[in-house]
Order: sequence, then structure tokens, then C-alpha cells
Amino acid sequence: MKNWPWYNYVVLGAIIFALFYFVYYKPKGKELNNIRTERLRIEEEVVKSRAKMKELEKIENELEKMTDTLQELEVVIPQKREVSDIIKRIQQLAYDSRLNITRFADQGEIFKEFYSEWLISLEMTGNYHNLAIFFDHLSHFSRLFNIENFSIKSLTRQAEEATIIVNCIAKTYIFHEETQEEKASNNPGRKRR
Repeated sequence: MKNWPWYNYVVLGAIIFALFYFVYYKPKGKELNNIRTERLRIEEEVVKSRAKMKELEKIENELEKMTDTLQELEVVIPQKREVSDIIKRIQQLAYDSRLNITRFADQGEIFKEFYSEWLISLEMTGNYHNLAIFFDHLSHFSRLFNIENFSIKSLTRQAEEATIIVNCIAKTYIFHEETQEEKASNNPGRKRR
């Protein structure tokens, strides 16, 4: 090998370089390109995942706000009648307003699509000022109440604390959330799965 002409060294060097290039460098270059492509794909997935995560956080915040709102609304329009609680609270409001409830009659419910209207017939005696106080207290009641069929008549035997008799219907609301079983029973033609 020492006696070789210089161009043989050049050919040998070219052969060694070609072997190095085709055996080691070119496969590593393809592997490197595959790794770069995979890295870019993963980076795109990370960006998409971060965007989805922000979206998810936003949805979770909205869900939390909606849950809080629902809890507040359930106080105003609950899902059950709570008869004894309503009777006690209205009697307490009347007592605090110095009115006398002479009749408290449950008139039943009128069912609507998502709620029902619960009608309560009231008859009270007192004076105008105390009646205004009662309605003011009722307007600040945690539950939603509407007063309908309102009539005021003067008492034949008047006293300082009792000059009028009031008849009205106090209407409150009850929210109904249909369960899957109720929906199926309301739609008899619909097949269950």
C-alpha cells in the first residue's frame, strides 16, 4: 500500500467516504428527518391540546357559574312544594306585618311544560299600612310569589288594627325536571332502547 500511486489513495478515500455516507450518514439523516417530522407533529398536537385545555377551562368556569345560578334559582323556584315551610313563612310575614290570616287554602297546582303554578288562597284582615308592609316583605321573600285576584273590602266592624279584609291568590312556582322514565311514559309511542 505504500507503493501505491496517489490516485489510488484518492479512490480508496472516496470508497471509504461513500461507504460512510451510504452505511452511516444517509440512514441517520433519514432517521433525523423522521424525528424532526415527529417533533413538528407533536408540537402541533401540544398547541391543539393547549387550546382545548383553555377551552375546557372556559367551559368548566361557565359550568361552575351556571351551577351557582341554578342553585340561586332553585331557591326562587324550587323543585318541591315545601307546604309546611311556606305556611309557616307566610304566617310569620303576616304576623310581622300585624295582619291576621283568616283563611289559607291550597288551591292545587296548574301543570305547565317545565313548571307548575301552585295557587294559595289567602284571606287576611288588618289595615292598609300593614297590608303594604306584608306585600313588601313578600316581595323580598326568597321564593317567587305573584298576587292575583286581589280584592279589598272594608270591614263592617272596624277597629284600629282591622279596617279591611283582603282576599287574594298567592301564586308560587315549582320547577319540574323530567327524568328519562317520565319522558318515556309521556311518549308511549316512543320505543325504549
